[in-house]
Amino acid sequence: MKKLFNSADRMVDDMIDGFVAAFPDIVARGVHSRVVRRASPRPADRKVSLLIGNGSGHEPIAMGFVGPGVLDANVVGDVFTAPPPELILQGITDVTGAAGSILLISRHEGDVINGNGAVMLAEDEGLKVRPLLMYDDVSSAPKGEEDQRRGAPGTMFIYKILGAAAETGMPLEPLVALGEEVRARTRTLAAAVAPGISPLTGAPMFDLPDDEIFIGMGVHGEPGVGRHKVGPLRDLVGHMVEVILADRPIQSGTPTVILVNGAGGTTLMELLTVYREVGTILDARGVPHSSPMVGTFVTTQEMGGFSISLLTPSDEMLQFWRAPSTTPYFPAIHGA
Repeated sequence: MKKLFNSADRMVDDMIDGFVAAFPDIVARGVHSRVVRRASPRPADRKVSLLIGNGSGHEPIAMGFVGPGVLDANVVGDVFTAPPPELILQGITDVTGAAGSILLISRHEGDVINGNGAVMLAEDEGLKVRPLLMYDDVSSAPKGEEDQRRGAPGTMFIYKILGAAAETGMPLEPLVALGEEVRARTRTLAAAVAPGISPLTGAPMFDLPDDEIFIGMGVHGEPGVGRHKVGPLRDLVGHMVEVILADRPIQSGTPTVILVNGAGGTTLMELLTVYREVGTILDARGVPHSSPMVGTFVTTQEMGGFSISLLTPSDEMLQFWRAPSTTPYFPAIHGA
């Protein structure tokens, strides 16, 4: 498959150049060229800062979520590669004041090692920073071993809810506790129908027969846990929702938020149909749902597929989820 870039060694930096040029009222470069931060930051002595370091190639997450109401900064690594601790430290230094900061870490091996290393370096320099590990993929570790699961698109609940809460002036420790509670209330399962193509190698990330769908595919093309034959979408979605609810049951009458994310090569027509099927299943169970998020936000290049995430928010979480934000790509959340 053809890829559009100038050279392999410049693709990430050219992308960042275009991003900050397109949205100069919202984002700017930090001290290091791989740090993208809010163009008009809130005073770091009064507001806890929220940032993340992650490999590129998954856009619009996380670079596209920098701005008021979500992230204060994103440290951008190479394609599918976590940025090194020293680079993440630069991002922490750029945005951390007396109120402190939270470094979000999506649970993937390189992200965890480098993120925790950066926190140690920051603490050595006297900066008040707390790591928050994010995980939600039910396919990657069994029930009872949730802390061993991968980070998946359901982590976007943490981005938005903590970002909105931080804007209100919530202190560091209550913010960390809020993030942990959002994490505990979130579950995600993904399905892949076609591989993405690595921009570095030009090769497909996995092989899949035309009549099969992978269940549990990770955001880096990690292997799924099962296969499902191609057929009516309602059958596939029904199976996926059953797996999620078996892991964390949702009782009738429990308010729930549905997040449907496209992996990069799935049309909005398909994603909205997925949302309809999830909503129909919850309706039949007497589970009310509102304020959904449907679209393509966490991608693996042009991988075909989608994920379903379910959050059972508290009233406070739902308020923060619906709060306004101003970023290039995090959507407005609708629904009362």
